[in-house]
Amino acid sequence: MTGFLLPVMTLWQREIVRFVRQRSRLGSALSTPLVFWLLLGGGFSASFRPPGSPAGTGYLEYLYPGMITLVILFTAIFATISVIEDRKAGFLQGVLVAPVSRTSIVLGQALGGTTLALFQGVLFLLLAPLAGIHLTVSSVLAAIVVMVLVSFALTSLGLIIAWRMQSIQGFHAIMNLILMPIWFLSGAFFPASGLPSWLGWLMRLNPLTYGMAALRSSLYMGNPATVGSLPHLAPSLVVTAAFAIGTFVVASSTAQRNLE
Repeated sequence: MTGFLLPVMTLWQREIVRFVRQRSRLGSALSTPLVFWLLLGGGFSASFRPPGSPAGTGYLEYLYPGMITLVILFTAIFATISVIEDRKAGFLQGVLVAPVSRTSIVLGQALGGTTLALFQGVLFLLLAPLAGIHLTVSSVLAAIVVMVLVSFALTSLGLIIAWRMQSIQGFHAIMNLILMPIWFLSGAFFPASGLPSWLGWLMRLNPLTYGMAALRSSLYMGNPATVGSLPHLAPSLVVTAAFAIGTFVVASSTAQRNLE
């Protein structure tokens, strides 16, 4: 276990230290979703009411859980870029020649990105009163559990792509092509009610939809009627956990294939 956990903890610590030394990452990961939330939420609040939601639920409130997910998504992108940077700097090659499990390497990278995403997601969670969401201890704890699963899944998804890429420019292009549509079709930006059938099916097949539903259910544990017609919390957590495990397994397999 020591041979497995030591590289995991070392790479996890390295991601934390790198983040502390690059404080601009915190501002960039938080400021963009904050600006989107204020501008889009404020602009649509007068003309858009989320279908199926109780009276008085404005778009600023509806969009807030989606912004937490966007913070996590941006953090996952920034964290997984380090794989390409480490390859160019020669650090990754030095890690790969060490007699350690490739799974432990990927796990250390994934846990590092998850920790950073969770930290920034919790910071954004402090803005809940501004959105009109009244949090309780149970809702905060449930939201943190959901954010851990979503963060791990999105970071692992980023690692799947990063281990295949040779340039940061190509990585950004692929990530924007994959992650942003996943976010748009998760129910973060608009609900599934009233959509064309093909778009509704895409949202149902999107695993992030269930992470988004679990996050909304967690935030409104004290008032479940506010959630509307979303998947229940328990099955949403199961799907999100399966998404996290599945992406990690594929990321570990991708890292192994890139060594052969």
